[in-house]
Amino acid sequence: MSSADSGLGFVGLGAMGAPIAGRLLARYGQLAVFDTRAEAMRPLTEAGAVACGSPAEVADAAGTVFVSLPDPEAMPVVVDGPDGLLRGRAIRHLVDLSTTGPAVAARLRELLDAARVGYLDAPVSGGPAGAAAGRLTVMAAARPEVFAETGPLLDAFAGKVVLVGDEPGQGQLVKVLNNLMSASALAITSEALALAVKAGLDPGRFLDAVNAGSGRNTASADKFPRCVLPRTFDFGFRAQLMTKDVLLALTEAARQKVPMMVGGTVGQLWTLAGAEWASTGQADDADCTEIAKLVEGWAGVTIGQAGAHDG
Repeated sequence: MSSADSGLGFVGLGAMGAPIAGRLLARYGQLAVFDTRAEAMRPLTEAGAVACGSPAEVADAAGTVFVSLPDPEAMPVVVDGPDGLLRGRAIRHLVDLSTTGPAVAARLRELLDAARVGYLDAPVSGGPAGAAAGRLTVMAAARPEVFAETGPLLDAFAGKVVLVGDEPGQGQLVKVLNNLMSASALAITSEALALAVKAGLDPGRFLDAVNAGSGRNTASADKFPRCVLPRTFDFGFRAQLMTKDVLLALTEAARQKVPMMVGGTVGQLWTLAGAEWASTGQADDADCTEIAKLVEGWAGVTIGQAGAHDG
């Protein structure tokens, strides 16, 4: 019997979880779902999913449960709380799509091993658009027998699955390091563009040149042309979550006694940005591409299609 045949469940229907759950439902035709917000479950139940009243109820209905949570603090409650997944009777495998960091993964592995539940550590990259289109990258880590059972399910929403290791937690490390690198690219591209615009360069032409050269990165090639130059700032990944992932990477670096001179500076910048957004009531809503606005303010310029120059 495959993992799909034993029933599928999903907990956490946020910006990433909802489109991933939708693709699983479309592929397999059945899904038990839970989210603390009833309105998040409604589109899926209208498409045929079964709404549950708790994670435990999902784990009563499904042998394989996917979890997509926004922060590390939620994971222990969802998994081992009074109404957590481990209170369910059917669960055999947990597929964790969240980014919670290696330390939380280590604790989760202990809990799941004790309960004899297989653990696929499978954080994703690609944003809500990638989730909806089924082109996410999954950075997976699991014992071989667990990956053999659960890995094929990832094809419903992944364009690429990379098995980075056989110990849960290794996927988490790859993901937070990936996001540290992504956050660094956003920060340095913001600074480079601010200088370019202040010196009179057209930002679109600047990016065209950089993207044909060795400075090309994910921010210059995608986020800035799509979200910053047209001033939409709608990439779909909250700045608060980016900051969380950067700090998770730096925490693991400190634990492993690996110095992060550049990474530490990037962490300070994103922490400062978070404080700035909090002071204006935007902390919960700011998109990660809005880091460019902070740099614009310091430089006295506006990075935009027309290359407006304020200072």
